[in-house]
Amino acid sequence: MGELNNKTKRIPRHLQKYVVDQQYEKYTPINHAVWRYVMRQNHHFLKDTAHQAYVGGLKASGISVERIPNVIDMNQALAPFGWGAANIDGFIPGVIFFDFQAHGILPIASEIRKLENIQYTPAPDIIHEAAGHAPILCEEKFSEYVKLFGQIGSKALATSEEHELFEAVRTYSNLLESGQATKEEIDAAKLNFEEKQAAVTELSEAEQISRLYWWTVEYGLIGTVEKPQIYGAGLLSSVAEGRSSVTDSVKKLPFDLDSVISTGFDITKPQPQLFVCASFDQLIDAVNEFSKTMAFKTGGTKGLDKALRSNHTATIQYSSGLQLTGTLKRIIKDKNGEAVYIKTEGPSALAYDNTELKGHGKTTHQDGFGAPIGNLKGIKIPFEDLTEKELMSIGVTLGKECDMTFESGVTIKGIPTEMIRKNSKLLLISFVNCKVSYNEEVLFHPEWGHYDLAVGENITAVFAGAADSEQFYADLEEVETKPLVKEKLSSLEQLYGKVRDIRENGSDNIENDLITVIDTLTDDFQNDWLLRIEIMELLVKQNLLPDKQELLENQLEKIKLLHDEFPVLINRGLMLARY
Repeated sequence: MGELNNKTKRIPRHLQKYVVDQQYEKYTPINHAVWRYVMRQNHHFLKDTAHQAYVGGLKASGISVERIPNVIDMNQALAPFGWGAANIDGFIPGVIFFDFQAHGILPIASEIRKLENIQYTPAPDIIHEAAGHAPILCEEKFSEYVKLFGQIGSKALATSEEHELFEAVRTYSNLLESGQATKEEIDAAKLNFEEKQAAVTELSEAEQISRLYWWTVEYGLIGTVEKPQIYGAGLLSSVAEGRSSVTDSVKKLPFDLDSVISTGFDITKPQPQLFVCASFDQLIDAVNEFSKTMAFKTGGTKGLDKALRSNHTATIQYSSGLQLTGTLKRIIKDKNGEAVYIKTEGPSALAYDNTELKGHGKTTHQDGFGAPIGNLKGIKIPFEDLTEKELMSIGVTLGKECDMTFESGVTIKGIPTEMIRKNSKLLLISFVNCKVSYNEEVLFHPEWGHYDLAVGENITAVFAGAADSEQFYADLEEVETKPLVKEKLSSLEQLYGKVRDIRENGSDNIENDLITVIDTLTDDFQNDWLLRIEIMELLVKQNLLPDKQELLENQLEKIKLLHDEFPVLINRGLMLARY
């Protein structure tokens, strides 16, 4: 599972757990017909309204209008552009999605929307992921933007409420798309989603950067407000929104970073407004500008507060370069509100330059890690810059008991047994028989074992995820691929397959074959519109059976009355059938 193919890079270990087999054989003739309808519609419409890279990018990225793409083929086709592709299991957390892209891997959900959701689906599907995202990645500047966005977005810190909201959205969207959920299940999931959404009361950096991604990579327009072109994947993969996006029914606003990150979105509804950038360079400048506000660049107590609110794995980097990865559970602050001591809970690890320090992985620090922040009292030199001689001068010598007091008031009494330095910076001092206190509170008792003192004058960076992801997530299991269950095709699916075979391979007796299909449709499947469109296309192009064409048109007129969306879908299908 870890290998994309022999032409592309290896999927990082911490991302492998999200990767599954596509199981291409699972797609039915109706699945392929849905793909073909959407792609024919979009290709016809978007060839004039999408960014110029779109049409050429479809072919270049290994995508055919005629059939659902095999991700292995896409992977090979994208390699010359510095990208790969991997199948994922539906919804994945935003930071993980960004992390895939940071590594030049396009994550693609293998499921495809059902016929009843042909215009739009809130759940990730292969039409959106493949036909929406892949073609524009062949444009050099946009590709640069998406990779850069991935590198920055993967570090964004969310709140615990947002993590819970993500799970609620995933559940609700999947139920909407499944077609098998009861009304009670959907109503309950919607209520849970609304409750979780209401619980999100602050605008985290993860939400802000998600908005930037949404209004650019997903729903972006480029050019001028008066004459925009489409490049967003959500628009390139939606029959309805792609068309409406360039009409006056959707408000167009000039791209502005502050406006974008202050504008929320609802994935279950069409977008009421869209932002138009002047160029992809403008987007690159914007994401770089936004990154300056993020905790991975600002660090400090505010950054720690964000990690505490996330209640998820985060990395805290000291000015010495030492990196602590874990789930931050406590921050002790002084009277000025500045952090003086931090403590993680559960498996934690120490690293330097994103490489785990030997002997300081999750096994060693399985119950968490606590450490002060700051300099030693009365010492003007930053703690990490103290030489061995300078440490000895203040009584810190390996094998001898010492007392250390920080400017904050944190005290440490114990016997140093080891010191770790990197690039002349002191990162860590290990103690035995150690007691750590702050005011009246004992933070570490001697009987708890070894104490590892993290060294650093201040916190320079805080970001989501692990410093050394390969090691920190080494014990994660890959997503178990569901067994491929090839159910017997229904009678309707067999009809779709027969028409598909006639279109692709021809027939020695095409008129009789199509009459048989039409008669069966007439008798048994009065409400199916898509296969009638596909048959009309064959009849019109080969100038066959005018009486059957008239019959199908009359049947389609009746089907239009069954659903509000059918008239538009059928009319557009007939238009291309006659094109």
